[in-house]
Amino acid sequence: MNIKYFRFIFICTLLLPMTLMAHGVSDGDQEILNNGGLFSYIYVGAKHMLTGYDHLLFLTGVIFYLTGLKDIAKFISVFTIGHCITLIFATYIGIKVNEHLIDAIIALSVLYKGFENLGGFRKLKMKSPNLLMMVFVFGLIHGLGLSTRLQSFKLGSDQFFAKIISFNIGVELGQILALIPIIFLINKWRKQNSFEAFYKSVNSYLILAGVILFIYQINAYYGGNYFI
Repeated sequence: MNIKYFRFIFICTLLLPMTLMAHGVSDGDQEILNNGGLFSYIYVGAKHMLTGYDHLLFLTGVIFYLTGLKDIAKFISVFTIGHCITLIFATYIGIKVNEHLIDAIIALSVLYKGFENLGGFRKLKMKSPNLLMMVFVFGLIHGLGLSTRLQSFKLGSDQFFAKIISFNIGVELGQILALIPIIFLINKWRKQNSFEAFYKSVNSYLILAGVILFIYQINAYYGGNYFI
């Protein structure tokens, strides 16, 4: 298959969520939750992950580092366990964090993964932290971001825990749906002679995206005036 075609499809896969502008909470989603029962929480959870460009960019960086489907499944499972823990318990207990600050930290996780993939620690003559541990830690952080989004909705007290679990199920379904084309395209590209250049360019993009998202969230935290 033509290399340019692969490049176009992959970049579209990465950029599409960033163009949808649906990563946050909307009145439309609140209306869906008010009228749709527990299934609506599954739907909104899946939608949130499918448009969660920061989560998907980080996972893309993780997948780039791995070569086998077994390893991919292991690392994605560890990430999933991490974000399930904080999503469920932070929401249930009512632990709230500022959405812009937690998203800024998530942006740094994207930057971190691109930096690590490009051998940044090796160039600094430092040993990279254990990847499995870091994926779990970042999973916990990403889960706080998901919890922050869920707590932005008016959940009410009826079936409260069931609503949290339903939203979490939706997040997992959305993650699976989003990762299928990303894993497919990366594995396909590994067989091409241009993979090394592709690897460097995409991970450089992850670093750039992490920086831009971090600046955006910090600026939003200070009311949009910090970098003016």
